[in-house]
Amino acid sequence: MTASKLLSAVAVALLAAAGSAHAETYEGVHQLTSAASRADVSSQAVVAAHSANPYATGANSGPAPVFVSSTSRAAVRSEAVAAAHSADPYAEGASSGVAPIVASSVDRAAVRAAARAAAHGDAMPL
Repeated sequence: MTASKLLSAVAVALLAAAGSAHAETYEGVHQLTSAASRADVSSQAVVAAHSANPYATGANSGPAPVFVSSTSRAAVRSEAVAAAHSADPYAEGASSGVAPIVASSVDRAAVRAAARAAAHGDAMPL
């Protein structure tokens, strides 16, 4: 029984090896087929070599294009001044405007004395 199993395994292996071993055929060098002449290709190459790289990004892309604006400089300046003096619609927290004045019950002289004591390293009274 072991010999028949071994023989069948070898037969399956040989069939698998014979079925998967395919070699490619060499068809030689393909002939070029082009409608453009050598002179046309050469002139196109010169134009491409002297033009800007269309795939360049960042610093290699050259100078930025100049945009022409339809708004005058004075109008833009007046809009900027108006926006700077108006409330910030995107403000949150401390930058949302002027904080309201809150009346304090602590004397200004007492706060100043406590600050001086803290600056000199003196113990502050609790």
